Amino acid sequence: MVRVNSHYQMLRAGYLFPEIQRRIKAFTAKHPEADLIRLGIGDVTEPLPAACRDAMATAVEAMGTRAGFHGYGPEQGYHWLRQAIAQHDYRQRGCDVEADEIFISDGSKCDTSNILDILGDDNRIAVTDPVYPVYVDSNVMAGHTGPADDQGRYGGLQYLPLTADNDFCAPLPATPADLIYLCFPNNPTGTVATRAELQRWVDYARSHEALILFDAAYEAFIRDPELPHSIFEVEGARDCAVEFRSFSKNAGFTGTRCAFTVVPKALTGRTSNGDAVSLWQLWSRRQSTRFNGVGYVVQRGAEAVYSSAGQAQVTRLVTFYMENAAIIRQQLRSLGLAVYGGQHAPYVWVRTPESRSSWQFFDQLLQEAHVVGTPGAGFGAAGEGYLRLSAFNGRAQVEAAMARIARCNLR
Repeated sequence: MVRVNSHYQMLRAGYLFPEIQRRIKAFTAKHPEADLIRLGIGDVTEPLPAACRDAMATAVEAMGTRAGFHGYGPEQGYHWLRQAIAQHDYRQRGCDVEADEIFISDGSKCDTSNILDILGDDNRIAVTDPVYPVYVDSNVMAGHTGPADDQGRYGGLQYLPLTADNDFCAPLPATPADLIYLCFPNNPTGTVATRAELQRWVDYARSHEALILFDAAYEAFIRDPELPHSIFEVEGARDCAVEFRSFSKNAGFTGTRCAFTVVPKALTGRTSNGDAVSLWQLWSRRQSTRFNGVGYVVQRGAEAVYSSAGQAQVTRLVTFYMENAAIIRQQLRSLGLAVYGGQHAPYVWVRTPESRSSWQFFDQLLQEAHVVGTPGAGFGAAGEGYLRLSAFNGRAQVEAAMARIARCNLR
């Protein structure tokens, strides 16, 4: 009889978002007339930028000719896209990132999980709490943890609390960590890291020979020009960090699928006998073996993000969603709720009314307001007592959702 990966048995009852969908399905079965407004998962709603659509349409036409047809492309991505990324996202911000250190993929969610393929099974791992669930669950699936306790914390992981008490600035690990997951602007709290805070993490990683896995999927939403968009803006980061980015949120590619990971060539890890090994070479081999690359048409669409028209259109998209976030922040605060985030990220992190748990508040908004959020407890034990609301929706829907929540009993 075939044997399964028994580590999957340690996963909690359900991944956060499928559990949300289960509850929504049960609600709509009882109330088919309900008009739900979804401010839960971070899926965008506005159309792809025209520059991207035009570039993809041109690429599709080219694919219909013998001269313009493209079959298998380079697993690491076409050089013209990698060069555009290096120039616009890094060199213009003073980051020493080369095109061949950029690997195009079909999603940063995938890459933050797939990176474990090139890392050992005995690393000491630190994650923030609350945390994007993929970081934790992928390590559970890989057998890097023990079972979860009553609060949902897995043995073998060091949890670093992000709370209002510490201004959502996680403390450095109390015991040495080899692998550190950081996400800024943060999902789910919507808070952002200063340059000094990132420098503190880089200094720690370098002194402990640790690796930072830095998820910058929401960097385009940073409004303050003094705040860093990339960990590579911090001195020494090339010695200790891998960065993940995506076109999903800034350019609406959630259904189109294109992202990238930056692995500096000088970055190394150690084998079991202590020999230094290039992580760039390992990741390149992993991608060449287990990934056939992102389609030519999609990469042409991503390249158009960096055109003059594309930059202007992406800026308008980001501004639109951040205006939604401002509406959510203002309206919830006017209702007397404690609200965080939403200034440099498309997520608003709201403390639940007194005595309500995360899931109780989720159910209340679903039942009374027909509004879907994301329970903070689903992101970790420190997320209990919070709810995440996403700014990814139409303006009319966001305004209607706030009006509905205002009619709820929040006392």
